[in-house]
Amino acid sequence: MAWNRERARMVATGDDHRVTPAELFFDLVFVYAITQVTALMATAPSPVRVVGGMVVLALLWWCWCCFAWLGNVVRADSGALFAVLVTVMAVVLIVSLAVPEVFADAPGGLSAPLVFVLCYGAVRVLHLASYWISSPGDPVLRATLRRTALLSVLPPLVLLLIGSAFSGRVQLLLWLGAVAVDYGGIWVTGASGWRVNSPGHFSERHGLIVIIALGESIVAMGVGVSGFPLTLAVLGASSAGLLLAAGLWRLYFRQLGEAAEHRLAGLDGDERTRFARDVYTFLHLPLVAGVVLCALGMKKALQQVADTGHYGLAEPLHGVVAWSLTGGVGVYLLGAAAIVRRTTGRRPTALATGGVCCLAAGPLVGVVPALVALATLAGAAAVLVWLHGRREARTGVEAVEAA
Repeated sequence: MAWNRERARMVATGDDHRVTPAELFFDLVFVYAITQVTALMATAPSPVRVVGGMVVLALLWWCWCCFAWLGNVVRADSGALFAVLVTVMAVVLIVSLAVPEVFADAPGGLSAPLVFVLCYGAVRVLHLASYWISSPGDPVLRATLRRTALLSVLPPLVLLLIGSAFSGRVQLLLWLGAVAVDYGGIWVTGASGWRVNSPGHFSERHGLIVIIALGESIVAMGVGVSGFPLTLAVLGASSAGLLLAAGLWRLYFRQLGEAAEHRLAGLDGDERTRFARDVYTFLHLPLVAGVVLCALGMKKALQQVADTGHYGLAEPLHGVVAWSLTGGVGVYLLGAAAIVRRTTGRRPTALATGGVCCLAAGPLVGVVPALVALATLAGAAAVLVWLHGRREARTGVEAVEAA
């Protein structure tokens, strides 16, 4: 019996803790969840549906972040927490199954919006309960958990439940309000009590979710051409899409991730917690959202290039899909610019300018062939990443010389 209690207890992490296989296993269900968000937007693309997809993504992001924080202070492969993770995986899988019908519930069966909300609430409650059990001697953290439950869990859950009884714009507005209250509640509760034991683990966890999002963009291209003949145009469009994903990968993993991790490691106490909250919990969401939006545009671009029976190679993307291709990259670049600003205090002019231009480029995408738009965007992203890297390298050299 004593052996069983020892195996079941939660094990605290140290400052050298790294990502465990249990956490990689946990992330698998979020691969499917992000894929479902892209499918939700692609089924009937419209501005309202895209905003709805981003709301769903924001709620899923919160589910993932909760356990990224918890896994940094308690080993995810310890008996008790691993059991919680598997339970959360089952709940998030149900959430993912409900995503395609969350704003347009099909007749028959359970109410998809209600199932989504109840499962989301279950994840948040499991997170708070696990944190509470893991900190029996930490009154500051327990006080923060109580404030979080009252400000950032209960009010949004009520709004989500009310919204699930409606449809269309009313539901979307109520759920948008829930997201705003949820994120604002975390800001209001402050950094006191939360901890980041291992900067390396925390940075690596968030890098992995960026990889998952980039992987979804590649999967989306494959889904877009599925069932169509393989042509030279399809090969060219696929290569352009991969080049675009590679540019976004390089920006994060070669120019953002290391600097952010280094800054996080150099802080301690509440300053470290605030930096982790700002840069990773808040500012990594635009990175993931940007990739998901871009994946929608890439999927539709590849589909048009491949479907020669309905589209010519000169056919452009239309409507919100045209905007999502460049707009997604714009959201990603602006998120990256905000991370650079928060991490180094410097103004990332190339990233900010490129992000604004991409956000405004939707009308242009709507008048040029989809293949040309995708190839041009891939080239522009590569140039922007190069310009930012060159400026950062020059700034670093100047800083060393000044020292």
